[in-house]
Amino acid sequence: MIDTRVAGRKAGRPAGGSRRAFLVSAGAHALMAGTMLSTARPAAAFVADSRAAIPAARLRAFDLADVTLSDSPFLHAQHKTEAYLLALQPDRLLHNFRVNAGLKPKAPVYGGWESDPLWADINCHGHTLGHYLSGCALAYRSTGKREYKRRIDHIARELAECQQAAGSGLVCAFPDGAALLATHLRGDPITGVPWYTLHKVFAGLRDGALLADSAPSRAALLRFADWAVVATRSLDDAQFETMLETEHGGMSEIFADLYVMTGNADYRRTAERFAQKAVLAPLAKGRDTLDGLHANTQLPKIIGYQRLWEVTGKSDYHDASRFFWRTVALTRSFATGGHGDNEHFFPVADFASHVFSAKGSETCCQHNMLKLTRALFLHDPQVAYADYYERTLYNGILASQDPDSGMTTYFQGARPGYMKLYHSPEDSFWCCTGTGMENHVKYRDSIYFHDDDALYVNLFIPSAVTWKDKAARVTQTTLFPDVPTTSLRWTSARPTVATIKLRHPRWSRTAIVLVNGTEAARSTRPGSYVDVARTWRSGDTVELRLAMDVAVQRNPVAPDIVAFTYGPLVLAGALGREGLAPGADIIVNERKYGAYNDTPFTAPTLPAMPNDTPGTLTPGTRPLEFTTRSADNQPVRLIPYHRIAHERYATYWQLTPPV
Repeated sequence: MIDTRVAGRKAGRPAGGSRRAFLVSAGAHALMAGTMLSTARPAAAFVADSRAAIPAARLRAFDLADVTLSDSPFLHAQHKTEAYLLALQPDRLLHNFRVNAGLKPKAPVYGGWESDPLWADINCHGHTLGHYLSGCALAYRSTGKREYKRRIDHIARELAECQQAAGSGLVCAFPDGAALLATHLRGDPITGVPWYTLHKVFAGLRDGALLADSAPSRAALLRFADWAVVATRSLDDAQFETMLETEHGGMSEIFADLYVMTGNADYRRTAERFAQKAVLAPLAKGRDTLDGLHANTQLPKIIGYQRLWEVTGKSDYHDASRFFWRTVALTRSFATGGHGDNEHFFPVADFASHVFSAKGSETCCQHNMLKLTRALFLHDPQVAYADYYERTLYNGILASQDPDSGMTTYFQGARPGYMKLYHSPEDSFWCCTGTGMENHVKYRDSIYFHDDDALYVNLFIPSAVTWKDKAARVTQTTLFPDVPTTSLRWTSARPTVATIKLRHPRWSRTAIVLVNGTEAARSTRPGSYVDVARTWRSGDTVELRLAMDVAVQRNPVAPDIVAFTYGPLVLAGALGREGLAPGADIIVNERKYGAYNDTPFTAPTLPAMPNDTPGTLTPGTRPLEFTTRSADNQPVRLIPYHRIAHERYATYWQLTPPV
């Protein structure tokens, strides 16, 4: 995630009473789900001069606390991340914050990006604490376990003690402390990405305040925010824009959220100042200038643009975010939903030169693309957004976690015969380690959405949602993707008029809906919603039947390189463990991706096939397993990529031309 090239240049359920009252006072229509506030308006008193410009979201997200997960790979992944969060020691993450405030640390510091001199140049010390706060807040809102809130409150109180001791709202863990920020604000050369790192702490405190109703988090957050407003106030527009040439995370989003939380106009002005105009302007005009840019430097900016549109109504922000999404999701993404090589966008015409890199598909980028997708969907509920979300959720996010240890990946490259590499528990606190703390405890945030009259069912995950406005609960039971069907059961005390909107994915030729066992609708329009409107009574059931087929994915500029999909799933060749020692996929240094496990290995190639057929794929004996034949007529086993772990794999195949 860290753009060192640019840095070198510039160097039980939660109790909701008080929190709900706080959000209502800020004009929020729904609780925060994920790490982004719902599209809430600031209090009317603060926006009387621009009320007409503020866009209203068409849909609302459900509170994480109103959705439960049933047994599935998603719940398994959540449990693994919960265990990891509880195994980490907050006082070790706080070590350098206390040192910088002149306080004695309470525990030794963690390794990797948090303290090892090897990574000193990126100045990411402290970023893990922010992600950890967000992960604990999401876990608390999802599970109601009080231990997460206790940890959030403890960390926030410790940060407040640091603020008090230092006599400043700034909290940081950089080796040079506040001097790094002072140098950056003066416009002098630095190494590292200080605002990127501070953004993670801002976001963690915001999530603690909103998801865990943590008063200490809110207090520390506001003092921190006020410091940033004052620290940047003297910069003129040109100086500010120059500062933004260095990676700065999602600072626009944070300050837009702070504006919604408080109505403080200083926060809105600061949010707009952090919106880098050099990136905004071409995107708003529909110009793709992404080639060569560090991918995840841009993504948080775009999320911030969308958030700024929600609080200002200025169309350029929305135009830029929509164009960016279309460009990345539809033209620059791999079959898995990931993108980029060695953290950077590359020209689409050079696909063949980059697709087989071991450093493709940085997991942080997938994390942020899903945040952007979700934000856009709330205003424009198109199935295209939901389809991309599903594809990336399975093949990027769920696929990123070691199902045994709970550790996560940095890159998920497509070098044939390579393997997924996971971080160690205490010495490789990469950016993707941090987003991994969040990814697997917020699966419930995008299964369902609603408006006043309709429930949108976007993901087919065993779960249940309480729709409080309708005094109803809808329970989803499914074996998807092993079986392409899902069932919903309605429970309510009285008959209720409502519409259930079932996603008909573009990957399914048809969608058949049965209500109480009788066919009620049939769709032959992939990429649409099937509406079932009726008066629902407790015990009513809905069954959705879809069709999953094997398909070939090709990039037009390299038609001889293919990936296979089955429904939304990428099928990967399971190539075994030849030449790999036990534990060889647990690593510390993410910079050595491509060098780890690089023993000689010849991956199979596949024979040429017609454009419109998947070749010789035949179903295996287990669900979602297939077999094909290599160019030398050897069997190759294919399974869903998200189920690959601890072995070599291939997701893309170079076809062998006919002799």
